[in-house]
Amino acid sequence: FHEMLADEPHVAGTPGDHRLIERLEASFASMGLEAEAWWFRPLLSRPIAARLEILGVEIPAPAEADSTSSSPRRRGVVPLPIRERNLAEDPATAHPDLTFGWNAFSGSGVAEGEVVYANLGLDGDYEQLRAWGIDVAGRIVIARYGGAYRGHKVRCAEAAGAAGLVLFIDPADSGDGKGATWPEGGWANETCIQRGSVLTLRQPGDALTPFVPALPGAERIAIEDAGLFSIPVQPIGYAAAREILSRMQGAEVASLPGGASWQGGLPLPYRVSGGADLRLRLEVMQERALGDTANVLGRLRGRERPAQEVIVGSHHDAWGFGAADPAAGTMVTMEVARLFAVRAAAGERPRRSVTFATWGAEEFGIIGSTEWVEAERDRLRRDGVAYLNLDMSAMGPNFGLSGSPTLWAAARRAAAMTPAAGDPEGRSVLASLESRGGFAPGLSGGGSDHVAFLGHVGIPVASIGAGGAAGVSYHSNYDTLAWYRSIVGEDYAPALMLARFVASLAWLLADEPVLPLRVRDLAAWAESSLVALAAREDAVALREDLTTLAARAGAMATRGEAIDARLDAIAAAPPDDPARLLAIDEALLAADRAWLDDRGLFERPWYRNLAAVPDRRTGYGTTTLPIVAEPLADGETELAAEGVMRLDEVMDRLEEVFARLEDLLREEPSTGG
Repeated sequence: FHEMLADEPHVAGTPGDHRLIERLEASFASMGLEAEAWWFRPLLSRPIAARLEILGVEIPAPAEADSTSSSPRRRGVVPLPIRERNLAEDPATAHPDLTFGWNAFSGSGVAEGEVVYANLGLDGDYEQLRAWGIDVAGRIVIARYGGAYRGHKVRCAEAAGAAGLVLFIDPADSGDGKGATWPEGGWANETCIQRGSVLTLRQPGDALTPFVPALPGAERIAIEDAGLFSIPVQPIGYAAAREILSRMQGAEVASLPGGASWQGGLPLPYRVSGGADLRLRLEVMQERALGDTANVLGRLRGRERPAQEVIVGSHHDAWGFGAADPAAGTMVTMEVARLFAVRAAAGERPRRSVTFATWGAEEFGIIGSTEWVEAERDRLRRDGVAYLNLDMSAMGPNFGLSGSPTLWAAARRAAAMTPAAGDPEGRSVLASLESRGGFAPGLSGGGSDHVAFLGHVGIPVASIGAGGAAGVSYHSNYDTLAWYRSIVGEDYAPALMLARFVASLAWLLADEPVLPLRVRDLAAWAESSLVALAAREDAVALREDLTTLAARAGAMATRGEAIDARLDAIAAAPPDDPARLLAIDEALLAADRAWLDDRGLFERPWYRNLAAVPDRRTGYGTTTLPIVAEPLADGETELAAEGVMRLDEVMDRLEEVFARLEDLLREEPSTGG
């Protein structure tokens, strides 16, 4: 599967992408699954040309000129590399379909101006620059990757008036400051470039069809109304960044108040201003146009409750070969699909349906999964059991999981069944985790295909992975099979561990007599989150109401222990009552749906889950109880108070779910002997 997925570059919408879609559909069909290529037509971005130059540099006279101190010099242009160097050790890096470095949905145009270094390029960094008396308006900003989704860096630069933005990998973060670089080691060498989309909207998915699927013929908003960026953006490696930063003449960041953390890993002092004599010329040309790509699905119909659906997925598009991102996860999805198909062929078909999904255009803005969720909204909201996400998952032996509290108990069971990769004592994943601090899943944030399932239709999700490899090839031309096998390993032990874990968890979800979703963890999470929210300094006016809600959640957590115990008993010895079992399933699904509010968040109405959503400032983190947390952060106390009222409605719905479960799970009265 890994070779099938990563044998050629396959950026979304390209011929390589279309060839992979055909292979995926054929692969699912060959397993005996119901295979479907679900085509859609989103707005995509395509690179045409790019150039980055240092202007006005003093260049020594030709060698034949007099080499004394008075020998003539000239002002010239220094072009900077915007593509990785080809490697004899990895011939794939010379593939003709690989591109120069680019950020999809950059503005097109030419920017020329002085240079300002802005650290990570986030709001706080521009506030610091203003405190130092430095204005970036009309200048080209250079900033490090890290700290937030790259699109937020563009938003901050454009809001500050920058003429253009240059993003670079800092060697301290993932380059030679971490260890040997590719091909001698796994870390980013000096020419490695992180590509990636900078699309930044109020919701994931296609920019022109919010709330509706981007199918052919869909009604689209005008592209000028989509809120896309206008400034040019260019990613580079740290060799090119060194050429710029080494010529800067402003104050050293380490000498400025609050500037110590701005020093990166290049062997030179980082300075905030290039001075009037250092100018950059940045040219970016891209095309924004509708393109065709597809989600490829393989379905296994359940034998008893086929409407209920467990979904296992990862995306298939990449910025190059994608051996790590995404194929390190997509190969696990395919392997688990094969395992289920083999079991079904042997007569063991699960009670519920399972869909194995490989999503298109994730790299451009989580598009394929979002469009499918929008198309299947009502059905998924009613019958969606869970979504298990495997984006770039098998990257080392160290298991990790984040996800919805209702899934934690089932995930713990699956972890107890799964041998840990490379464990010298042969322990399970659960035992290995407990030896290192315990099994403590967090909540899923943003940045991958789980977002629409959790945020829009309230389906419990789990993001599953394993890390620890000594290196990174993220979004670069070096993300090849050679890099993966050299750095992550040729034995595929992490992928085997994840395939076993995901197969176990998916089977529990698909075949248990009653769904293995549990409610005690959900209520306990709600209690702790409400307590933490009430403790915030900006929540003083709402503290009493939030504390009352926390007490209600705590009471439900106590009830939840008894409910979960009774669920376990029924799962072990189910009654011969299909209608009752189905009713229990429906009540369990309603626990996660209780957090849905069709009014959505105040500023991001597409997000309807009031429990947790991606952090709006970083794109990757998690904001819990956002209906209150976000307006509090904005100083909107009245809106936050309205949010508390809406959380009170959530607690009402949850209490109804708990009461319904208690009624359905009540012990049958004895009929005597």
